Amino acid sequence: MLRVSKLTDYATVIMGHLAGATDRLHSAAEVAQGTGIALPTTSKVLKALVRAGLLRSLRGQGGGYELARPASEISVAQIVRSFEGAVGLTECGSSEGLCEQESICSIRGNWQRINQVVLAALESMTLAEMIRPAPMPIRAVPRRHSASTAA
Repeated sequence: MLRVSKLTDYATVIMGHLAGATDRLHSAAEVAQGTGIALPTTSKVLKALVRAGLLRSLRGQGGGYELARPASEISVAQIVRSFEGAVGLTECGSSEGLCEQESICSIRGNWQRINQVVLAALESMTLAEMIRPAPMPIRAVPRRHSASTAA
């Protein structure tokens, strides 16, 4: 199963929360309460998002967190990269030289094609789109079983 980390998932939830109310600054405690994510985890994620340049923080009385730019200018890929690093489904998908089999691998090019499609989807989806309800329910694609794995 391909999956982003829990912190990346929390980051998208937190960014969505902040994108939903851009008219003011938000304290870490308020974000934690609004998202249901524990305060220590919320604080950790907020700090990482500030380091990544996706949020701004202002200290002191009345301080808090806000988006560094409009939600329509922040891609899901940027949020994912801030926690996961380069997006790559396989070692050869994110950068060259990580896999010992790279020079003789017959399927490397196709893994790279798949990686490009996934990355393009993450790049094309903005935070503004993420906070809107999905236009239609997404149904899971049934798994196909080969004859050798069928019971």
